[in-house]
Amino acid sequence: MRVVMSQETLLSPTPMLDFQAPAIQELIDRRGWRDLSEDARIGAAYDFVRNEIPFGYNADDTRSASEVLADGIGQCNTKATLLMALLRALGIPCRFHGFTIDKRLQRGVVPELFYPIAPRSILHSWVEVLRDGRWIDLEGFILDDAVLAALQKRFPDRNGLCGYGAGTNCLQAPAVDWNGSSTYIQSTGINRDFGVFDAPDDFFAQHRQLTGLRGGLYRLLIRKLMNRRVAAMRRGRVPEIPGGPENLEPPASQGNPVGGHGNG
Repeated sequence: MRVVMSQETLLSPTPMLDFQAPAIQELIDRRGWRDLSEDARIGAAYDFVRNEIPFGYNADDTRSASEVLADGIGQCNTKATLLMALLRALGIPCRFHGFTIDKRLQRGVVPELFYPIAPRSILHSWVEVLRDGRWIDLEGFILDDAVLAALQKRFPDRNGLCGYGAGTNCLQAPAVDWNGSSTYIQSTGINRDFGVFDAPDDFFAQHRQLTGLRGGLYRLLIRKLMNRRVAAMRRGRVPEIPGGPENLEPPASQGNPVGGHGNG
């Protein structure tokens, strides 16, 4: 874990947080975000990443913010990179918090044929913003409204859900809207905490997965099938997970970590 020490570090560009890229600067200028209050700047960047960059799987976790913007989709790690870049471009200090999540959280999105070869623990992250002297966790940007609504409709009587890209104990009313407080949508799947880092570059320099043959299979085939499944979910076609309701619950060894992070 690398602990951030200075405000300058929390606002600096990096190769992954390339917010000086023309596409990112043009987006900010076009939306007029620089003229907003601090609270509204955070909310504008957060809402953009949450809903205008739909949930989906990029070729690699280490794609730069401008590449994620060009992809037009993202998952936890790539959306976090884009959100951090936008926040720093708007003068909002932020840092990266790295974790792993249990692979059960991805069941229903990963095709069953390939689920057994998925890593047991999958790299995960959220963004932390420094506001009024305290750290606020931002994780609720991962699932777009259409995917979340499809899950809520498919499981109207469930509060807890660990699958289909969601890990929450409050499915029908998760804390995903920016209102100045922490937001979460995958936190109940967390099984390891790597701590905070200045930037995603620092985290992924130490932690990588899906390399070699398995990585090639993911990039060339599996992620494309996953993205098709996510697109079908938006249309209301939520696939069945084998094994019944017990496979929709968070792993028994994991509690909800919310409240245990984000204040360091």
